[in-house]
Amino acid sequence: MNRKSVSYKYLGKNIGLLTVSNFGTKLLAFFLVPLYTAVLSTEAYGIYDLINNTVLLLIPILTINISEGALRFCLDKNENPKDIFSIAIQFHFIGFICILALLGLNHVVLLFSTIDEYKGWFLLLYLSSSIYQLISNFARGIDDVLDVSIAGALSSVASIICNIVFLLVLKWGLTGYFLSFVVGNLFAVLFFVFRLSLWKYVAFSVKNRQLQREMVAYSVPMILTTISWWINNASDRYVVIAFCGIAINGIYSVGYKIPSILNVFQSIFNQAWVLSSVKEFDPEDKDGFFSETYSTYNCLMVMVSSVIIFFTRFLAKIMYAKDFYGAWIYVPFLTIAIVFGAMSGYIGGIFSAVKNTKAFSLTVVIGAVVNVVLNIVMVNKIGAIGAALATMVSYFVVWQIRMLVAKKYVSLKISLKRDYVAYLILIIQSGLIICLSESIAIYIAMLILFVLLFFIYRNELMIIWRKICGLIIKKDMRSDL
Repeated sequence: MNRKSVSYKYLGKNIGLLTVSNFGTKLLAFFLVPLYTAVLSTEAYGIYDLINNTVLLLIPILTINISEGALRFCLDKNENPKDIFSIAIQFHFIGFICILALLGLNHVVLLFSTIDEYKGWFLLLYLSSSIYQLISNFARGIDDVLDVSIAGALSSVASIICNIVFLLVLKWGLTGYFLSFVVGNLFAVLFFVFRLSLWKYVAFSVKNRQLQREMVAYSVPMILTTISWWINNASDRYVVIAFCGIAINGIYSVGYKIPSILNVFQSIFNQAWVLSSVKEFDPEDKDGFFSETYSTYNCLMVMVSSVIIFFTRFLAKIMYAKDFYGAWIYVPFLTIAIVFGAMSGYIGGIFSAVKNTKAFSLTVVIGAVVNVVLNIVMVNKIGAIGAALATMVSYFVVWQIRMLVAKKYVSLKISLKRDYVAYLILIIQSGLIICLSESIAIYIAMLILFVLLFFIYRNELMIIWRKICGLIIKKDMRSDL
């Protein structure tokens, strides 16, 4: 078996394992949307979205994003996992003290009244999410991807059961919604603790100060990166609240749920890709592994995106109840934004391989600035749809700049002109479904555009088809044996 085949086998194995983990965790938000929109008000959903996104912002800041450092340094086999985990735990404890102080300060000055009203759930969501994130990254770093997938599945099952019981049976509303995700996170954490015997990796005093300095040096620039990604992902919600109100933000936030179908693929691939990019990094890409993987991944993202845009209104009728139905209009542009985010994440794997966190920061900061400026201007002019457009443009900017920077580190043999044409087709599809009334003519036009995309990526689709057929044949041969 040649080197490239081994590389694909390793990537494929991790994608398969992480699919188990992410299938429930990520698709949970998709399959239960009809339940949320039927039980929760637009205002209640807007409150949860506000608190959840604020938690996601504070975790990397208060922990200096040390979980990313734990993942990357565990991939260096000459480092001691016990030292790495102990260092990370210490920074998470400091983060816990900081969040207590911030919540206490906010209670006194009441700068954010909504957060103060739900401060108990805010703290629980912060603690459960941050610890789960750290341990999950650590497990991936020591190449225990199987347990990561099992933990994700357990978390999903627990959250699903709690959502059904708390929302439908006990009718706890927003309180039940918060509790469901906290319980899901805690189930995964408890599994990791006993499965990995995590107490064996904890030391109360860190002796390897050099490793600590290196982890901090790697992680700190990632704070800016994570904040900037948060701005790209969540700042639109705050701008929508400012200009349109929290109820409209609830509707806009639900608009993200259909694109989450595509986000599942992105999340699974990017988690597996970071491991492969570090292990298989080759600046010249002699065997074409990096170039072929990029082209195939981009092809799949574009094709799935086109299908989602085509069925946007149909999916919205099934998933969005009552006042939430209007969220369908945000779906097409948010879906395209995920495509650009996925390809940016691919290039980010290359930056991880060369430990260049400054490249992460530079590209995402520029995208964040573009996002904020466009959000303020466009939401003020055309409402919440402007936030979706701003998000799409900012993700495109990040991807484009990363492509330029990545040329310094790896030689990617890809056809960008062809990809530009494909992205333009997605935008045209979006314009048709949003601007024109629903009719057979619209769907015929979008179907023609889909066929055109199929023609553009015919070579990649043929390669994918051959690989699928090859796997089926191997499976049949094993069954016969």
